[in-house]
Amino acid sequence: MKEKKYRITSKMGRREFLSHISIGAVGTAVAGKLSGGESFTLANVKKYDLMKEVMKYRKIDAHNHDSYPNPNPAGLIDKADRLGIDVMAISRPVHGDLGPEEFRPRNDMILNDMKLYPGRFIGQLTLNAMYQKESLEEIDRCLDLGMAMVKVHNGVKISDPLFYPIIEKCIEFKMPILVHQEAELGVGGLRMKYEFGRHKPNISIPEDFVEVARRYPEVMLQLAHITSGDWEYMCKTIWPFPNLYVDVSGSSNGEGVIDFALKYLGEDRIFFGSDGSFEQAVGKVLTANLNERQRRKIFFDNFNNVLRKGGRNVD
Repeated sequence: MKEKKYRITSKMGRREFLSHISIGAVGTAVAGKLSGGESFTLANVKKYDLMKEVMKYRKIDAHNHDSYPNPNPAGLIDKADRLGIDVMAISRPVHGDLGPEEFRPRNDMILNDMKLYPGRFIGQLTLNAMYQKESLEEIDRCLDLGMAMVKVHNGVKISDPLFYPIIEKCIEFKMPILVHQEAELGVGGLRMKYEFGRHKPNISIPEDFVEVARRYPEVMLQLAHITSGDWEYMCKTIWPFPNLYVDVSGSSNGEGVIDFALKYLGEDRIFFGSDGSFEQAVGKVLTANLNERQRRKIFFDNFNNVLRKGGRNVD
């Protein structure tokens, strides 16, 4: 019996593609082997080694966490090793108005993880700008102990003047700041009205990052999990500011997110990150329409180049 051939074109949708071929062919598509309308046979698909493709790239996870108060760094290392992730940047941020009595123990936990697994974790200290004096002291303490950057959640908007001294200290020490952000789906001027229970007015939105980037062009801000919410609006809002970076972490797997970010932000401003969703994060990068150089940049080089500005890069 003559073996049947299939051909992928730019007009074929994902559902149609999957309805015509076996699941084994997905591995070939993931690796980008079918770009440009290349023909393939199901026999050739069986030869494809997806994990070989996964493991051939060095990776830095620019956004991950350990659990507080019950850390499990060994579990993180095990998952990272299975996917070829060399190093993970980890934190355990505080939420809301929690103060120094809460953020210091979390930072101590991350410092302990770093001691247990030297060279595998990059420490991201957390703080709360409501407690400005204590937060500035905590930066000094954690920086002296080997941490490399700051991670904040929703205690204070990044554009709030309470953050200005913290941002200025991070600029002084060339420390990136990873910030939780949300850009929920909306229409025009009705963006993020926070009427839906979990949303609060102190969550940073794209406009907040633009305000900070204009005021402090030297600051390096990493917007968390671009794959959630209205990522098109986010990219279009922040694209003129080269000091604003994004990571692809999180469990959301919107199709075309990285391709869109690449179009608007370029290949140097996108970081690989998981936020605990290890397999999804790797899959997002491998399934995006990227060449080899762009994959290597997103998986490793881009985040490492930002760390290099402060002399804290991975060898």
